[in-house]
Parts: sequence; structure tokens; C-alpha cells
Amino acid sequence: MDMPRDMQAEDLAAASDEVVLARYAAGDPVAARVLTLRLVPRALGYAGRLLGDAAEAEDVTQEAMLRLWRAAPGWRAGEAQVSTWLYRVVTNLCTDRLRARRRRPAAALDEAPEVPDGARGAEAGMIEADRLGALQAALAALPERQRQAVVLRHIEGLGNPEIAAVMDIGVEAVESLTARAKRALTAILSGRREELGYDGEE
Repeated sequence: MDMPRDMQAEDLAAASDEVVLARYAAGDPVAARVLTLRLVPRALGYAGRLLGDAAEAEDVTQEAMLRLWRAAPGWRAGEAQVSTWLYRVVTNLCTDRLRARRRRPAAALDEAPEVPDGARGAEAGMIEADRLGALQAALAALPERQRQAVVLRHIEGLGNPEIAAVMDIGVEAVESLTARAKRALTAILSGRREELGYDGEE
């Protein structure tokens, strides 16, 4: 896995996570930027869906990346994918925060997601915001492990073996968790199709 010391940013951008992490460990500042741009949006999105709180998701993502940088010098090639390792750290950090939440008084409901700017009309933007808010609320209503599994599978796009590695469970357990989560989400959202603007849509 030895790489030339003078790798350019475009070379690093095409390299695997493991190669880029090794370059970071060797002192390459470009590698840190490449890996940050590659991994932070995924970690932030995942943490946000588990926690339902953007500020907490940012804190978790920052801590997870700090742990990755600290682990880089001792990283053993071939033992785990960098992304799988990071998802697992984010999962554990989110679990800790969710448990801490349950031990303190309930906070106010989170604000609805911001409506992205664009050419869409105000009504379409409001419908999209309502849909995102409803999905986040439905995810928040799921048991913790079901939420983790369904987000990893259907939002983050991981395969069942990778989810099993992230969650430290068997593939059959992943399949069971995602199936139960999908049934629960369907039940939670089924009565809101017309309200959310899905009436007449598949």
C-alpha cells in the first residue's frame, strides 16, 4: 500500500479510504482534506437521522473524525473498511447521547428541516419539508436498533454484511431489524399520505 510521497489531490481523490488514511498518517495534509470531504457528509447525515438534532449530529461527527485521526497511525490494513469503522463509532456515540437524553427531562421538539432554496414553489417546498419532518419523526419513534439498521440500509445504502459489522450483529439479525423497522414506518406513516401530499402517488 506504499504510495508516492508527492501524491496530488486528484490522485488521492481517486484512492481508497484506506490509502488516503495511510497518507494522512504519513503526514500528508491533503489527505486529511480529501478524507474529510469524503466522510464527514455521510457521518453527519447518519448522525442527524439517528439523533434528530443537527447540533448534536455535528458534535458526534467531529468526535468520530477526531477518533479516526487518532487511530490513523496504528490502522491495520485489511481489518475493517474505514467507512464501516466510522459508522460504528458514530452509532456508538449516538447511542450514548440517546441514552443520556432518556435520563434527563424531555427537550422541546426539534425544528423542522429547512426548506432548500430552488426554483420550486413555496407549496412544493412546504410539502417536502413536511415529508422530511414526518420521516424524521417516524424514525425517532422506532426502537434504537431498528432505526440504526433501517437508516444504514435504506438511507445510507449499506449492504447487510456491512451493517452487521457496524452494529456488531449477524446478517440475519440485520434482516430482521430492517424488516420490522419498515413495517413500523409503514404503519406510522400510512395514515398521513394525503396530509403529506402523497395522495395519488406511489
